[in-house]
Amino acid sequence: MRKSVVYTRTGDEGTTGLIGGTRVSKTDVRLESYGTIDELNAHLGLLATYLEDEADKKFLLRIQNKLFIVGSYLATDQNKTTLNQSSIILLSDIEAIELQIDMIDEQLPPINRFVIPGGCREAALCHICRTVCRRAERRILSLSITCAVDKNIIAFINRLSDYLFLLSRKLNISNNNNEIFWDKACK
Repeated sequence: MRKSVVYTRTGDEGTTGLIGGTRVSKTDVRLESYGTIDELNAHLGLLATYLEDEADKKFLLRIQNKLFIVGSYLATDQNKTTLNQSSIILLSDIEAIELQIDMIDEQLPPINRFVIPGGCREAALCHICRTVCRRAERRILSLSITCAVDKNIIAFINRLSDYLFLLSRKLNISNNNNEIFWDKACK
């Protein structure tokens, strides 16, 4: 059995190929978009190693698989090739995140202040994931100025950041850590 070749040398000049064959700069907003999705996925993988709740781990793995769909969608030059049906985020994918948000939110006390990222390690990692997710959303919105981006992709990423915020709160509370709130007086 032949091993796969990890290096191709085709990117040595600072370009890469999209699905469909188009070559673009590695600094292109499209690459920033799906590269940030990849970064988010890596952070979620790290977060999952710290989680104890099997349902949370299982849901994060589902999200990680969906992020591959998002990345595939963003990496496809739809002017050159037809989008693969497996590269589509469905309304049901968004609704699955909303269901998790609603379930977690029901368990949490209401807040009326800004939460400082931190607390337990897992919650702090959630905040890192949340901020990377928000950056991915900004990069995708930048891409949508020049390329059509399905509204479900944007909604999925937007809901995911909301989910990660609530998961961070849940983790702090379940680990008996007090949430850290912004002290306006900075004392």
